[in-house]
Amino acid sequence: MDECDEQDLIEAAKAGSADAFADLVRSYRVRLLRFLMTRCASHADAEDALQDTLVASYRYLNSYDPRWRFSTWLYRIAIRNAHKMQQDKLVELGDLHDEESDPLLQCIASSETENLWVCARRVLNDEVFAATWLRYAEDMSINDISQALDRSTSWTKVNLLRARKALESELNGQRQGAEAYG
Repeated sequence: MDECDEQDLIEAAKAGSADAFADLVRSYRVRLLRFLMTRCASHADAEDALQDTLVASYRYLNSYDPRWRFSTWLYRIAIRNAHKMQQDKLVELGDLHDEESDPLLQCIASSETENLWVCARRVLNDEVFAATWLRYAEDMSINDISQALDRSTSWTKVNLLRARKALESELNGQRQGAEAYG
């Protein structure tokens, strides 16, 4: 969808068209769910966070500022919902976090790309992982990532660089270990 079509849909949705809103978010559903899967403890939690994100975006659509990309605004809502859900889960579990329940860490990587994301989830903290995902999986700009995460562009650039170095170091260490046994 090009930017003009998106703005037309936003204006129609703001005017009350549920169909326009449905068309607007349809292209983001799968990407948002995939992103939320990396931030939530289960697929069901990610779906709940997605639903909360879409409801909130519809409810607060009039607060959307067209100076920013619509996707940035949506991801910002999604990040907040995932964080809220994570906090609620911690309270429910008595502040216990079981990494074994993390679906991303449980998956069996069948490709080098999956190995990279599993490694990234293990090595990077949540916020740096989110920045890395938004940059390389969602192809968002530095400015959009900064806006979505409520961080400066300097923070985003520095942490993306650190993330790349940490992942490179981790993956090189794994390869060297595998070569020693291979």
